Amino acid sequence: MANSRFSCTQIWVNMCGYFARLRQRLWYFWCVTVKGFFVKKEEQIPPAETYFHKEKIVVLGQMLMNESLPIEKRAQAAKKIGLLVFTGGLPAGKFAAKYMKEVAHLLQQEALAPKIKILLLQSVACWCYLNPLSQKRAKSLQFIPILVRFLEGSFESTIKSQINSYLLLKFWTCYVLSVMTCNNSSYVKELKDDKNLKDCLETMASANWSAWPENFAQVLYYLIGFHKD
Repeated sequence: MANSRFSCTQIWVNMCGYFARLRQRLWYFWCVTVKGFFVKKEEQIPPAETYFHKEKIVVLGQMLMNESLPIEKRAQAAKKIGLLVFTGGLPAGKFAAKYMKEVAHLLQQEALAPKIKILLLQSVACWCYLNPLSQKRAKSLQFIPILVRFLEGSFESTIKSQINSYLLLKFWTCYVLSVMTCNNSSYVKELKDDKNLKDCLETMASANWSAWPENFAQVLYYLIGFHKD
């Protein structure tokens, strides 16, 4: 009985710690890690441009929608739209929303390489970061089932680089879902209704997250409330 009480107390302490650190960790991760995926230091986009980078979003949106371009170039355009939204705030997020339908469409193409899907996930993470309107729009575009399929899917290969790429895709998926779920009860409800997700997150939580500032599979597990089951 004493061990049981200690275990419950320890779980509660851990949960409080995750929630207390989540906002700080997400912000730190954006500043230190995610921005490095988007632009080199000498190419960083200055903030507070006319209408929150509207002109640049239009140009990048045209590239994203242009099916004649290589898919990687289109995905790069998508992630740059996300970064412009991240620096531009709510109005920029609303303006960029019309391009996210294409991002959702591309993410559903099974033939896409993990590195392309990761670029698209980075765009979605930027678009939804602390932006309730973008999160609501993402939900209507069915991003939740798209991302959950990434976590629940299996991959058979004996090639280490391919296995690592697939695992990295799942890491980014956990991160994006954490961004979407934080302070959003509608996401929590939909994710908790998924019968297989709990086991998937438990498996992902046991993976090596040492290169990340937080184990986002574990964070998402607590955000959804699976620890209470």
